[in-house]
Amino acid sequence: MVVLNRIYTKTGDGGTTALGSGERVPKTSPRIAAYGTVDETNAQIGMVRIHLGAADPLVDAMLVRIQNDLFDLGADLCVPDRGEELPYEPLRMSDAQVKRLETEIDQMNAVLSPLKSFILPGGTPAAAALHVARTVSRRAERDIVELAALPNEPVSAAALKYINRLSDFLFVAGRYVNDHGKADVLWVPGQNR
Repeated sequence: MVVLNRIYTKTGDGGTTALGSGERVPKTSPRIAAYGTVDETNAQIGMVRIHLGAADPLVDAMLVRIQNDLFDLGADLCVPDRGEELPYEPLRMSDAQVKRLETEIDQMNAVLSPLKSFILPGGTPAAAALHVARTVSRRAERDIVELAALPNEPVSAAALKYINRLSDFLFVAGRYVNDHGKADVLWVPGQNR
């Protein structure tokens, strides 16, 4: 259970922060950057939900689940699994979360026409916001992959799969809320030469 009765602790005033394991690291560490960008993705999805409003309760419910998953992902990343004994069971991403994303992608994609061109971010405000969230989630993925490539900086396979699948979800959701792809704005190669 999380209890936040004090918002500021002053312990980070010197440029360090604590991981969930208690270990103090610089605020510039790759692990902090990785889960910070996950948090940014979550905030962007909050903006998507404002643009979506009540227009699509199905997608909104999916996005609420994703926002909760992103907190799980942040929790997973903030307690690196280095094989050390901890006084509690850390929260880890699961393959079931990845599978649910895949099922929801397939559910939305089933009503979309196949693409014959790349699409430009835009159409409805919600679709444009989904494309911004997609690009932020891709940055989070790059940060997480970069972290996982470092020595003694483990990242679970489920976390890597989830963040990879998330940008796919956001792309398909962007098309879905664009009147099931009818309001997509297609890229015209070389149009302005």
